[in-house]
Amino acid sequence: MAASLPTDAPASAVSDHVFTVERHDQLQLSPEDRKRITERTKWVLDSPDPPGFRQEILGSIKNVVCSQKNKKHGSSQPPFAWAVTFLRSVFPILSWARDYKASMFKDDLLSGLTLASLCIPQSIGYAALAQLNPQYGLYTSVVPPLIYTTMGTSRELAIGPVAVVSLLISAMVSKVVNPVVDPISYTKLVFTVTFFTGAFQALFGLLRLGFLVDFLSQAAIVGFMAGAAIVIGLQQLKGLLAISHFTTKTDVVSVLVAVAKSFHTSWYPQNFILGCSFLIFILITRFIGKRNRKLFWLPAIAPLVSVILSTAIVYLTRADEHGVKIIKHVKGGLNPSSVDQLQFNSPHLRESVKIGLVCAVIALTEAVAVGRSFATINGYSMDGNKEMIAMGFMNIAGSMSSCYVATGSFSRTAVNFFAGCKTAVSNVVMAITVLLMLQFLTGLLYYTPVAILSSIILSALPGLINYTEAYNIWKVDKLDFLACAGAFFGVLFASVEMGLMIAIAVSFAKIILNALRPRVQELGRLPGTDIFCEVDQYPVAHAVPGVLIIRLNSGLLCFTNANPLRDRILNWVAEENEKDDIKRPVSGIILDMSSVTNIDYAGVLALEETNKKLLSGGIKLAIASPRWQVIHKLKVAKFVDKVGRDCIFLTVCEAVDSFVGSKFTGPGNC
Repeated sequence: MAASLPTDAPASAVSDHVFTVERHDQLQLSPEDRKRITERTKWVLDSPDPPGFRQEILGSIKNVVCSQKNKKHGSSQPPFAWAVTFLRSVFPILSWARDYKASMFKDDLLSGLTLASLCIPQSIGYAALAQLNPQYGLYTSVVPPLIYTTMGTSRELAIGPVAVVSLLISAMVSKVVNPVVDPISYTKLVFTVTFFTGAFQALFGLLRLGFLVDFLSQAAIVGFMAGAAIVIGLQQLKGLLAISHFTTKTDVVSVLVAVAKSFHTSWYPQNFILGCSFLIFILITRFIGKRNRKLFWLPAIAPLVSVILSTAIVYLTRADEHGVKIIKHVKGGLNPSSVDQLQFNSPHLRESVKIGLVCAVIALTEAVAVGRSFATINGYSMDGNKEMIAMGFMNIAGSMSSCYVATGSFSRTAVNFFAGCKTAVSNVVMAITVLLMLQFLTGLLYYTPVAILSSIILSALPGLINYTEAYNIWKVDKLDFLACAGAFFGVLFASVEMGLMIAIAVSFAKIILNALRPRVQELGRLPGTDIFCEVDQYPVAHAVPGVLIIRLNSGLLCFTNANPLRDRILNWVAEENEKDDIKRPVSGIILDMSSVTNIDYAGVLALEETNKKLLSGGIKLAIASPRWQVIHKLKVAKFVDKVGRDCIFLTVCEAVDSFVGSKFTGPGNC
């Protein structure tokens, strides 16, 4: 039973081992020790009841709208002060705007203008990727950033359309309504999807359901983003080659077949030459910007410079008359209302809700990950639930003002950060700049070649493929890498939805596998200490003769794993007692439940059955370190009365001392 020490172990380790075993064999607890253990057991058993389900839901909503600091004194606040506190919690701008200085505006102004120079061409390109008219990409860079500035908690996050969400909308909405055959219905459906995306995001934040986003693991996101980057890149061949008839499918095979067929019809190499030339120019400026941080503005303005130069070239040479495809008319002016275009009575309502949920999860995942990364760099914390609420309300407002799904962009956020932004006012500057452009300068975009928009999108894709992280995932966890690879190949060879489904399925399979087969470890005492650790991890730790200490390494003891755990414990006891070299048969089992945060009825029944079978064999069961919800449910289910109050302990050490320091005379003791 006792863990053996290596033959070459130092004498001191051996003496510690022998001393501890002998000490246990001869230990008798003093009355003071017994009183202390009994008192601590009362701490466990007499703890107040944990909050119920209704209290948790109401508390979650309250925590979102009320800060922890004011929650303690909220009941004593006058109504006006409570209203101010509430408004500051919902609109963080009311808190930080009081300390805003003119010197900060100078940095935000420069950052916002730099951001706008990158945002304008990207927004037009992403609208094309979503199979929408160019103005909708620009509209999306006006209203959502303004809403986010008042409600968001990130200082650096740049809001607007992004490549992956644009691809999602194009891939999923086009299967419901063909954008070529019926562009008006397609646009209306996109606005409806945007509304449901915002509704889901706001709901996640209000109910503190951000953990749902975590079901799409980091490994799955890495694979999905890499696959989406390649798919987006292949989609840009339509613009680079000026292909008129292109497939609506997104898988690699369909795209390559469509490209091959286009070579047998009509295509114009001038588009390819023009697009590739400026793509090389943008990539060179990006390389220079990475080598010299002081030149951060160079890659930021490169896309806008490319648009200006290429538009001038096409206009002066009349290249549009020789096969170069241009944007032509871009509708200008303020964002028109689209409230009457939301289709809540449409036969496609179910599809709109489903697509909205997918877009909500993907958009939140990208925005929260980007925002937290830069918040960590600047040394402040970002409130994830408030971010979800801000994202939700900005997309709901966007759906009513001719915008499609907006979220935080990594490339633009990086530009915003390196430009020296101080607050979210840089988003306001960007939005106003785009609005002025919509109001007065859209006519200048008439001769902008489509190939340039494709090259701008292509230049942003390398940042979506993270080879280093994929390699690290492979080294750390092969099952995680399976989710990564599944998402990657699913997006690449099937569809965007299939890639997501594979990634989520593998992630759920991993969760279910861990729940069905949680690890059960034997604990032993480290020599000279009262610390109990896993004997497999710490070979120097030795078991206590006659006592089997088991840790349940599962956060939940429930119907999925209760019976396997019961069988594992009983088989373990039988195996220990059948060993030939056993010094003392097992007379007590201590279950360390410090890792178990909750238990259901099936888990309670499994513990009761385990206790009955152990008692029938003359073995006592004790529970050590039960968590709040666990001990509450054990008391409600009368398990504590059945096993005995003297078999519940605050720590494993106290349980061991109680076992070793008293003689067990049979089931009657418990």
